[in-house]
Amino acid sequence: MTSMSSSVVRLSGRSTLNFTLCIQCRDIAFFGTHQATQLRRPRVRNLRSTTIAFRRHFSISQFQPQRVSLASDSSSSNASSPQLPLSNLRVLDLSRVLAGPFCTQILADYGATVLKVEQPGSGDETRQWRTAGETAQMWDDDFLSTSNHGKGGDAPLMSLYYSSVNRNKRSITLNLKSDRGRALIKEMLNPHQPNAYDIIVHNFLPGKMEAMGLGYSDLKEVNPNLIYASVSGYGASGPSSKRAGYDAIALAEAGLLHITGTKDGGPTKPGVAIADICTGLYTHGAILAAVNARSQTGAGCKIEGSLFESSLSLLINVGLASLNLDLNKGPSQRRRGARFGLGHPNLVPYGGYKTRDGRQIFIAANNNRQWKLFCERLKLDPAFVEKYSSNDKRVDSRGTIDQVIGDRFAEKDLQEWEAAFEGSGLPYGAINDVVGALEHPQADARDMVVPVEGIEAARDGMVRLIGPAVKFDGGVGVANVVRRKPPLLGEHTDDVLQEMGYQKDEIQAMRHDGII
Repeated sequence: MTSMSSSVVRLSGRSTLNFTLCIQCRDIAFFGTHQATQLRRPRVRNLRSTTIAFRRHFSISQFQPQRVSLASDSSSSNASSPQLPLSNLRVLDLSRVLAGPFCTQILADYGATVLKVEQPGSGDETRQWRTAGETAQMWDDDFLSTSNHGKGGDAPLMSLYYSSVNRNKRSITLNLKSDRGRALIKEMLNPHQPNAYDIIVHNFLPGKMEAMGLGYSDLKEVNPNLIYASVSGYGASGPSSKRAGYDAIALAEAGLLHITGTKDGGPTKPGVAIADICTGLYTHGAILAAVNARSQTGAGCKIEGSLFESSLSLLINVGLASLNLDLNKGPSQRRRGARFGLGHPNLVPYGGYKTRDGRQIFIAANNNRQWKLFCERLKLDPAFVEKYSSNDKRVDSRGTIDQVIGDRFAEKDLQEWEAAFEGSGLPYGAINDVVGALEHPQADARDMVVPVEGIEAARDGMVRLIGPAVKFDGGVGVANVVRRKPPLLGEHTDDVLQEMGYQKDEIQAMRHDGII
């Protein structure tokens, strides 16, 4: 038996449950009003195997549930262990869609108390962003239509998209178009109130928060220590500042679509919203930098992030080539970026090659030593290896080298080539589809799939979430990542207002008046 630790979970804003965790076991978190059950699942021992059947691991019949006792709730406590690194932070999340919610989910995963503020009756629009077949397979819309005091109507109010970036948060519905709704935001940020929030994240168009009286200067008067993070399409100044921000358009205008795709094809959009995700990552880091600065100076600050600026920053080496090379050759000869498909502008060989069984393997030789070792594993002619012994020579002869290597990879199946490269120290790997990636034994070993039970809105009561990309050592408790399921719309409205001191009749009156 491995070492044990105790971790605290509070579910649905009502119940606090104590989990005893086996740190080196794989766990399934079960959430419910009356009990929580954490189930162990088998660890993958042989990391050399290429595929493992996912469903075999998550057969409920294999698990022995652990019963845990209820503990009393505390309005001031976070749904996390005090050991979590950000358990002292309280974040008011006014953001929607992806960049902002991804940022605040990272903070929540690391222990921050995050309260998501949503529009009554509809909420974050990604609650309705369902992929083909999702409604029939996943969600109980009859339950969802009545879950928020009957205000759900016919609109689906939960989706896998929403679930992917909103775990570990509470949800309150608040009409920010009303004076009372905006006053409640200020009350939540008032440091003289118990359990006040001192970080706010939003992604309204520049100027919108100011028009509502919720701009940085307005809220700084309420809380001088406030960290105020805004995410927009193009930033708060400049000719495009008032335009709405969309991931693909930011990537297009920042030049990233131009350099993405095959050489003979047109620009290609990445499979996920890279601009949104990177903006969320940048903003979460900036918030933590501001928290550190505040600990030294006692002052808060305003943070501005944008999809366009994040996308420009991702140009990295390609951007610097355009900024610094061929400047005197005229506009038509400038380094405007090129598409290399799976290739690399600075390295050869680098990319994906088809194997005999129709799969693809991705390989790279990043230096001359790796080039020689790579050619040894492929058993290529030594004269060929020596002829292209420098990276400059290989880049200049990209087509010839790709042809020779491609022909050799086509002689064997993927597993044979994986065996040939095993233990070589060379960078290589199969090009997996999404199922293959999530069922990869390394994904299992690193807890990258987190099955969560007790999801009332799901037809079978379960949603499988993608785990956090970063792990903490030292017993800080982040191994038990999912402390709150993705919330129902306004699930915690009454709880939050009661924690603020409002009585049930006052809350009912606010609901009647359309404030919540």
